[in-house]
Amino acid sequence: MLDNIDQLITDIDSFQSSNKDEIEQFRIKYNGKKGILNDLFAQFKEVPNEQKKEFGQKTNAVKQAFNAKMESLQVAEISTKFINKEDLTRPGFPLELGSRHPINLVKNRIIEIFNSIGFAVADGPEIEDDWHNFSALNLPEYHPARDMQDTFFIETDPDILLRTHTSSVQIRYMENNKPPIRILSPGRVFRNEAVSSRSHCIFHQIEGLYIDEKVSFADLKQTLEYFTTALFGKSKIRLRPSYFPFTEPSAEVDVYWGLNSETDYRITKGTGWLEIMGCGMVDPAVLTNVNIDPEQYSGYAFGMGIERIVMLLHQMGDIRMFFENDKRMLEQFKGL
Repeated sequence: MLDNIDQLITDIDSFQSSNKDEIEQFRIKYNGKKGILNDLFAQFKEVPNEQKKEFGQKTNAVKQAFNAKMESLQVAEISTKFINKEDLTRPGFPLELGSRHPINLVKNRIIEIFNSIGFAVADGPEIEDDWHNFSALNLPEYHPARDMQDTFFIETDPDILLRTHTSSVQIRYMENNKPPIRILSPGRVFRNEAVSSRSHCIFHQIEGLYIDEKVSFADLKQTLEYFTTALFGKSKIRLRPSYFPFTEPSAEVDVYWGLNSETDYRITKGTGWLEIMGCGMVDPAVLTNVNIDPEQYSGYAFGMGIERIVMLLHQMGDIRMFFENDKRMLEQFKGL
């Protein structure tokens, strides 16, 4: 009986085939329901006690030889199939390269410019409370200026809302930090506005804040001239009087775009000037709300819509394109 087991190991080792049917028959012969391996294990109880140990060892050797042979036959089958059907010299499929979104590209460039003159980045929540989004910014309840920003309120709690500007980040930062303060607050904001080619209910802002002793409007203008030169290559700006509840005095910032092409005439309406942001000196009431002494400290703030800057830089005419994930548009920014 033990000699027969040795012969089984020899037969298994010598079996070779690349034919699927022959391999399947080999498997059934040894490992089928009525196969040789099952018979050997069934015979174990009839083996004399003095031979059980050797019989069991050789039976396991048969099983191990069978498993090794089946594994080698399967590997050979896969290798043969791959070599016969695949051209190993054929170039692989090219990997499609992605690109950064144009909003992120311009946002990162703006941050880089202001980082070079000492501005750090601060972040805050998109779901805000009334205090940080309105009241602390000199917009108490029922203030008419609140109508300037149509707001998404949380239905279950009228004190909770989606932030309408990133100025709320500045309030949070001033509450927890003492001057000097020099920060940028980029982020997504929400306003209940009709979606069109020029406006959207979701957009991105980036706002700057500088608080220190003896900060003046001249400091603000110098900072803005540096920024417009670095981003647009245009240093000629003008500041027009305007109104914002949290700055006094306030101004709109225009950059001289020029009238060198038909596009320049169209986007500047024939004036050569293009509005890019709002700015002003921080209202003393705002400083008081965050426990900063307005008698000792002053500061300036500015803010711009990132989508508007992207549209100017890349001559894009529809803000909705930024939110549609159209690959044809996004692929144009590869390599930037």
